[in-house]
Amino acid sequence: MKAYLDLIWTFFKMGCVTFGGGYSMLPVIERELVKKKKWASMEEIMDYFALGQVTPGVIAVNVSTFIGYRRKGIPGGILTTLGFVLPSLIIIILIAAFLNNFAGLPLVQRAFGGIRIAVGALILEAVVKLFKGSVRDVKAVLISIAAFGLSAFFKTSPVFIVVAAGLAGFFFAGGKKLRQGRAPPEAAGGSMASKSGSAGEHGSGGTGS
Repeated sequence: MKAYLDLIWTFFKMGCVTFGGGYSMLPVIERELVKKKKWASMEEIMDYFALGQVTPGVIAVNVSTFIGYRRKGIPGGILTTLGFVLPSLIIIILIAAFLNNFAGLPLVQRAFGGIRIAVGALILEAVVKLFKGSVRDVKAVLISIAAFGLSAFFKTSPVFIVVAAGLAGFFFAGGKKLRQGRAPPEAAGGSMASKSGSAGEHGSGGTGS
């Protein structure tokens, strides 16, 4: 029971500071789940973000569900999802009830402006971390440049970009593993020759004795 309460309380605390969407939550997720709780590695968190990008729903909520399911199965996934969305639900209800009365105040407008700047900085930090953790070779650089170009200049649908990048990564990785699995003829012949030579040496050694 304590483990379930720990799950829902951890994600409830994270949900209380959910500003700016999933990518701006990456520093919070890293601090709480990777460094403090050690429930996942940073590489796993990035994989969850990738899965959250190609599945319906909010990325941060999907990541919460994945981690909860990994920790405690279906009950854990349900509890982490509820814990993460409950603070937002409460805040949205309160804002909807009082926003019309306060939205026009200059103080509120300045506060929203400051929040937008902070959210932009958090998203930038998340982008840098994702880039450093994912782009590690020339092929990854090419995929990232192509994805950025399609999004920025051609206004391509994010769904197409994500699917195309996933297929490109799949084929690149599959081709690499296929090449690694095939030994060059020279190497294969050399290994066979060395084996036969060693066998001959052992045989001659046995005859001499």
